[in-house]
Amino acid sequence: MPNIVYENFAFSTPFLQGYQKLKIPIVDAAGNPAWPEKFPPPAIAQLREVVGPRHFAAQMMLEYIAPDRARLDPDALDIYDAEFDLRTAKIGDALMTGAAIYWDPSSGRKKSDGSVCVMIYRDDKNRHIYIHDVLYLVVGDEELHPLARQCEMVLEFMAHHHMRRITIETNGIGNALPEIMRDAAMRRGVSVVVNKIANHANKADRILNAIEPVLTTGRLHAHRRVTQTPLIAEMIGWMPVGATTHDDGLDAVAGAICAEFTAVHACGFISRPIQANTKFKL
Repeated sequence: MPNIVYENFAFSTPFLQGYQKLKIPIVDAAGNPAWPEKFPPPAIAQLREVVGPRHFAAQMMLEYIAPDRARLDPDALDIYDAEFDLRTAKIGDALMTGAAIYWDPSSGRKKSDGSVCVMIYRDDKNRHIYIHDVLYLVVGDEELHPLARQCEMVLEFMAHHHMRRITIETNGIGNALPEIMRDAAMRRGVSVVVNKIANHANKADRILNAIEPVLTTGRLHAHRRVTQTPLIAEMIGWMPVGATTHDDGLDAVAGAICAEFTAVHACGFISRPIQANTKFKL
C-alpha cells in the first residue's frame, strides 16, 4: 500500500489539482443575461428586487459578500404619515392585503431584554412591508404580575389597531403567555387568536434574512411614530456579528415579517357627494 503523505493535516496532492474553476454570473459586465431564454432581463430585475443586492451578488453574480459587512441603514426606510384606512384597506394610495401583530416577549423589567410588540401591514402586489407601529413594553419593578400586565398592554395595542390575531414567540418566558393572554382577553370580554411560534435559528440570521432584502430594495416603510422608538437606534448599532447589545425590536420586526398574516379587506365604501335631480314637476 503506498504511503500517504500529510502536510499541515492536508493531503500532499490537493484535491482537483489541475482543474479550472468555471464561474458564469447570471449577467455579464455589459448586463447581458447568461441564459436569456430562462432568465430574461425582467425576471432578473424581479429576482434582484426580491432577494436584495447582497444575496443577488453572492448567489447570482458569484461575488461573495461576507455577512459581517451587512448593515441596516435607517435612512433606507421610507417614512410615511398616513394611517390605515379601514374603509378602503389603504395606507395612502397603497392597498394593503395583509396584517400581522408579533410579540417577542421578555419580563418587561427595565434591566431585562426588550419585550417588543410590532404591527405590520403588507402590500403583496408590490411586495412592500409597512412597519405601522412598535410597542416597547416596560413594567415597574413593583409590578407583581409583569406578564399579565404586559398582556393587558398588548390587548390595548391590538384593539387600537383593530386586530384579533397575534403571534407570540414562545421561547423561554413566552411559553406561558398564550394562556395568560387568553385569560386576560376573557376578562375583557374579547376573543383573540394566539399563534405560537418557537424560533431556534440564529437571531442575527433571522434579522438579516427578513429585513435586509426589503430594506435595501426600497420596499420597507415605517410610520413616523416608529422613528420615535428605540428601533432606529437598534438599526444604527446593529451588526450581524460582534457586540450588538440591543436588537429585540429588530428581532420582533423580523418575526412579524415572517409571521402568518391576516387577510385585509376594505370594510366599507367611500362616501361620494350625491346631486339630486330637482328638475321635475309635481
